[in-house]
Amino acid sequence: MKNKLLLFGYVFAASFGAFVVGLNLGGISGALEFITAEFGLSAMAMGLVTSAIMIGCLIGALLGGRYSDKYGRRNMMIISAVMLILSAVGCAMASNAAWLIAARFLGGCGMGVLSAVIPIYISEISPAKWRGTFVSFYQLFIVIGILAAYCADFGMISWGNNWRWMLGLPLLFAAGNLLMLLFLPESPRWLIKQGEYEVARKAIARMGISSEDAAVMLETPKSSQKGGPKLSELFRGSTTHIVLLGSLLAVFQQITGINVIINYAPEILRQTGIGGDTALMQAIYVGIVNFLFTIVAVWLVDRLGRKKLLLWGCAGLVVSLAYLTYAFAQPLPGSIGILIALLVYIAFFAVSLSPLMFVVTAEIYPSAIRGTAMALSTGISWACAFLVVQFFPIMLESFGAAIVFAGFGVLCLAAWLFIYIWIPETKGRSLEEIEKQLLKKE
Repeated sequence: MKNKLLLFGYVFAASFGAFVVGLNLGGISGALEFITAEFGLSAMAMGLVTSAIMIGCLIGALLGGRYSDKYGRRNMMIISAVMLILSAVGCAMASNAAWLIAARFLGGCGMGVLSAVIPIYISEISPAKWRGTFVSFYQLFIVIGILAAYCADFGMISWGNNWRWMLGLPLLFAAGNLLMLLFLPESPRWLIKQGEYEVARKAIARMGISSEDAAVMLETPKSSQKGGPKLSELFRGSTTHIVLLGSLLAVFQQITGINVIINYAPEILRQTGIGGDTALMQAIYVGIVNFLFTIVAVWLVDRLGRKKLLLWGCAGLVVSLAYLTYAFAQPLPGSIGILIALLVYIAFFAVSLSPLMFVVTAEIYPSAIRGTAMALSTGISWACAFLVVQFFPIMLESFGAAIVFAGFGVLCLAAWLFIYIWIPETKGRSLEEIEKQLLKKE
């Protein structure tokens, strides 16, 4: 029991950075109306203030995963925590839109590093029987952070300089995460890849990892390329099809529209005629459902398996988006029905693509390319998130909500077909077993 609690503590410390990610993702939702009023933002500028963080995430993910292969998982998480501290200070003190965009971009770089590195770190220290649950903690902490941001935004509406407090809130938690990371051991699997066997054994003992799981970890081959492969090298040889699977799963996670709901929930609800404060309050319902069903995913992922949850989730997304398309096509869209459909959408996403993209990609990539490949798929995810978030206000103005949600529905159907045909089940198997099976398919 002591060993389990010790390992859980290290998983918690690594995952806590995802809470700060969630605060940054959700905080803009309530702040955007007040930022727009203060700086007089156009639809394009509004999209850029929101999506600047996604551009940073793209760059941070691409660099963070690769450099985590070279400098270690723990060191990259520490660097990201410092970046998030500086970003929160910059957002709170921004005197114009350009300053705010730059500060959010810096925070995005830190978030991108975490999004690539946290799932790798947790997957590398976790036993096979708990790995899906533990890696899902990354997404669970994100949605807790998003919910906390929604609640904080609602509570700060009446404050002076309210949006500055909303966007500065992550400072406290990023500082706390930095302190936790200073006491975190390095990933034993990464240490073994560097040939640091004695340091790896000490890390294994410190984490309370069982002798059976330690023996599996010690089978990790030493890498002949300590800096990790270049991105171009991922698409050569036997790993090409694995990298394509992970990259396409990352694309589908974002183009199904989740960050539109997370970032623009109050704006979507205002399309039905709901007032500002009420729309923000109902956005909190979105955060609550996201949190509750992510817990369901954490509980089910090592019981039902990854593929089954992904398929059920995508099917539910298609149904909820079909209703949203119908509802927004009506002359007077009903606010209650649309709110329910949004909550159903969030529920199905939370038990499927939300956590499982990170779980599956962290599991299927071979150890020799894991950091760089995870960087690529996470970077692709953030690139797609940027495109969707940046252009959603423009698409909403140009085409209307019905057509936009219909497009997302078609993409969800395509995601279901892709998962059904190509994504393997990885439940209950060690990373080494998964690697051997997928490399045999080439």
